[in-house]
Amino acid sequence: MKTRLTLTVEGAVMKRVFIAGATGYLGRFLCAEFQQRGWYVIALVRNPAQVKPIAADQLIQAQATDAASIRGVMAGTDLVVSSLGITRQTDGLDYWDVDYQANLNLLREAERAGVSRFAYIHVLRAADMAQVPMVAAKSAFVEELQRSAIASTIIAPSGYFSDMSDFLTMARSGRVWLFGDGSKRINPIHGADLAVATVDAVEDGVAWLDVGGPDIFDQKELAELAFASLGKASRVTFLPDMLRRIALRLLSLFTPRRISGPARFFLSALALDMVGDRHGTRHLRAHFENSLATTRSASIHRLPTERNKS
Repeated sequence: MKTRLTLTVEGAVMKRVFIAGATGYLGRFLCAEFQQRGWYVIALVRNPAQVKPIAADQLIQAQATDAASIRGVMAGTDLVVSSLGITRQTDGLDYWDVDYQANLNLLREAERAGVSRFAYIHVLRAADMAQVPMVAAKSAFVEELQRSAIASTIIAPSGYFSDMSDFLTMARSGRVWLFGDGSKRINPIHGADLAVATVDAVEDGVAWLDVGGPDIFDQKELAELAFASLGKASRVTFLPDMLRRIALRLLSLFTPRRISGPARFFLSALALDMVGDRHGTRHLRAHFENSLATTRSASIHRLPTERNKS
C-alpha cells in the first residue's frame, strides 16, 4: 500500500489536485480557482519552458498521450481534473488520440495511484451529437470513466464566451448569417465562472452537471448583441437549415480534418438548444465590450513598422 503524500498548512491537510489541460483556456481558470480555495495544484504541461505563468504549485512535464510518461506522477493526489482535448487536429493527433486515449491514460494512472475522484470537462447534449468525431471521442471516454471504480464528476458546459467570438467577427464584417430562424438558445459561460462551478461540483460530490452562464440568448439575440457592442445597426440574414445539413455532409469530403472537425461540431451545435443550469456572475455583453476594448487598445499601441530608408 502506497503512502499518501500530503502537505500541511497551519496544521491542516492540504488537498492535492492534478490538472490536465492546465495551459488551455479553461485549465488556467481551474488552476487559479483550486489554488484560491487552498488546494495544492499540480499542473500537467508538455513543455514548461513555453508555459506562461499559471497558478500552480508544481509543474509536471509529461505527455498524456504517452502512458509511460505519466507513470507515477499522481502519487499522493486526491483529485484529477481533466479539460484535456483538442479543437484542431495538429501534430498528427486526432480526437481519439487525445480526447479519448490521453484521458483514458490519465484515468488508468489515477486508478493505479488510488486517486479518490476524477472530474472531466465534457460537452452539453453530447448524446445528440454522437455523429461528431470530437463528441464521439469524448463520450467514449465518459463511458470508461463511469465504469471505473473511481468516483467521478462530469461537467457538461453549454459553450464558452470565447466561442461566441464568431458572432462578433461576423458583425464586424457587416452581417451575421444564421441557419433556420435563429431561435435556438444557448447560455454560454465565462471560463472563470465555469471553474467555480466545477470546483463547487467536485467539493459537493456531484456526479454530473449540465452548466451554462447566467444569461440565455437565442441566436438572433446573440447577433443583435454583437452589433450593439460595435455600435452598429443589426443586419442578420437567415439561411435555410438545409444548407447547414448539406455543409455537414460535405465537410469531411472536401476539407482537411483540422478544419472539418471543429466545423462539424459548430454546425451540429447550432441546431440544438444548448442551455445548462445557470451559474456565474459574468455577462456576455461585458465580455464583448472588453474584447473590443482590448482589440482597439492593441491597435492603438501597435508599433509602426520601420520605414524603408531612402
